Amino acid sequence: MSWMDKDAGKLLQRSFVIGLVGILLCLIPMANAILTFMDQEKLFFLNGFGLGAQLVALSMAVLVLRKRKVDQEHQEKAKRMIITLGVSLLFFILNR
Repeated sequence: MSWMDKDAGKLLQRSFVIGLVGILLCLIPMANAILTFMDQEKLFFLNGFGLGAQLVALSMAVLVLRKRKVDQEHQEKAKRMIITLGVSLLFFILNR
């Protein structure tokens, strides 16, 4: 089954969860820099996984926006999710 055949609501829900996990994975090394509960080199790889998860979630939201015959409600949610994930991705890239 193709990604284009999936329901827009399910794609947005999965995009939200993956994006949230990506943001949390990027926040852990940031909190570690302040609180120093582990060695920073051991947690540095989480930034890569977090950025990758955010990119996957962003691409899923763009996919929903590009689909044909999608409800206006789902399009608005996809637009908001694209803006939110884009800003968070930019923040975490510029933070390093």
